[in-house]
Amino acid sequence: MNAYQPRTDDMQFVLSRVLNAPAQLQALPAFAEVDPELMQQVLDEAGKFVGEVIAPLKRDGDEIGAQWKDGVVTMPPGFKHAYQTFWQSGWPALSASTEDGGQGLPSVLEAMLYEMLSAANHGWTMAPGLLHGAYECIKHHASDELKALYLDKVATGEWLATMCLTEPHAGSDLGLARTKAVPLPDGQYAVSGTKIFISGGEHDLTDNIVHLVLARLPDAPPGPKGLSLFLVPKFYPDGSRSRVHCDRIEEKMGLHGSPTCVMRFDEAVCDIVGEPGKGLNAMFVMMNAARLHVALQGIGLLDAAWQKADAYAQERRQMRAPGKGRSAGEADLIGEHPAMRRILDTQRAWVDAGRVLAYRTALELDLIKHSQDAATQAAAQCWCALVTPVMKSVFTHQAFHGGSDCLQVFGGHGYVREWGIEQIVRDARVAMIYEGTNEIQAIDLLVRKVLADGGQSMNALLDTLASDLPPAAHASAAAQSRIQTLRSLTERIAQAAPKDAALAFRVADDYLRAVALVLMDWAWLRIETGVDADTPQADTRWLSPAKALRSWVLPEFSMRSAIIEQQCSAVAH
Repeated sequence: MNAYQPRTDDMQFVLSRVLNAPAQLQALPAFAEVDPELMQQVLDEAGKFVGEVIAPLKRDGDEIGAQWKDGVVTMPPGFKHAYQTFWQSGWPALSASTEDGGQGLPSVLEAMLYEMLSAANHGWTMAPGLLHGAYECIKHHASDELKALYLDKVATGEWLATMCLTEPHAGSDLGLARTKAVPLPDGQYAVSGTKIFISGGEHDLTDNIVHLVLARLPDAPPGPKGLSLFLVPKFYPDGSRSRVHCDRIEEKMGLHGSPTCVMRFDEAVCDIVGEPGKGLNAMFVMMNAARLHVALQGIGLLDAAWQKADAYAQERRQMRAPGKGRSAGEADLIGEHPAMRRILDTQRAWVDAGRVLAYRTALELDLIKHSQDAATQAAAQCWCALVTPVMKSVFTHQAFHGGSDCLQVFGGHGYVREWGIEQIVRDARVAMIYEGTNEIQAIDLLVRKVLADGGQSMNALLDTLASDLPPAAHASAAAQSRIQTLRSLTERIAQAAPKDAALAFRVADDYLRAVALVLMDWAWLRIETGVDADTPQADTRWLSPAKALRSWVLPEFSMRSAIIEQQCSAVAH
């Protein structure tokens, strides 16, 4: 059925009318020449490329999939040619520095590109998905010698990269990793061990693959502080192959177009990245960038599911919609039935709010990198630290559950492969797990960030949101009330947590959901300030999802608040 098509007009509306991004970016010296016309041109060309080149490969990627034989992985038909076109056209290098072969454009444009790519073909997009994080990791932590060999190849996407963390016994707890690195007389190292769940660990898309591997030196202490980071290429500069082997690829629920590899390092000669024992510090540069991209995967996948469901709802006729009478033999479009409208408008509300939050976060990344004002950088750091785990968790959750709701619009047709909606649901499920499970994201938010400073950073974020609400709107009063409730809940948890070490971990998910709802409320109030009531179809395009948000989404805030209050009260008594 209909392939996903990027709707860049909606994306541009959020970027320009809601977030006023062009003006913010042009205020930074690095982007003084990035005007609205350039941004629109990049978006339009990206949308054209994604719609015409990447989206049509999705079904073969799922049904044929990546194939493994004797350690060699062959990608699905069309994948290699599409990737070669992708990197040679400069798409992976959008936000990389010009000195490294990049285009030096804002991070927000890269974010929007990857939202489109994920929506069009999640399996294919897994291949370049870690490039930006690997680039930042090598740029900021590798030696000059390593940078000279690998940085521009990764920046441009000519060579792809992996992130080798997980081991059979060590998933979320990386401190259990056993992969060893032994120093060699010439200053290099030999890495030995097995890593699992390595996306793109072996493939035929590029001439070389750069593996970034966490391993433990012989004298390293136990736990995460004993881990160092190493760069192991598939091929060395002299053309010889490293002792890195793909033992198999996993048979998975979804993402059949992306090889999830078991990688064996057999005394593979390599170089250290950064300082010994500080591998996680270097790796987290990759992981934080990856978490924003995973949130964008969720937004893109939900948009793709919504597009399919909305198109089907405008064609399929069943029964008479309530209030339209009972003429014999007549049937209405299912999109006119309240139950279906609730599904469609609710998912649209999630997608649009997600875009506002994701694009705003990408803008904050640009401020961290390029602003010359320390206070601006600090506020941007606060936003990214708190909002990134929220976005990764809630939008991957919604991609799967909301995608399942979109499948429901099709009835039985959604459960068969012909229509393509079931693939989206299968592909989306993994995003709740990788790059830190959603439970880990909640713990990261509440335990490691909010409670670590007694709630000060969260209160600063809430101050930012409260000051940015339109004062006259009736919905703003409700939004202010939720912000105040969240302040109180934060204080309640901070007071009760010392009396019960498990409390924060029990309510972390409820707290993250409450924060997400406050953020979505703010995002939609921002959207409504940008909507012109006289715009054609403003009611159906923007006002209907806004109504759905307040009718079907925001009431969850009261439930989450009640759960947190009950848990805190139980500790107090």
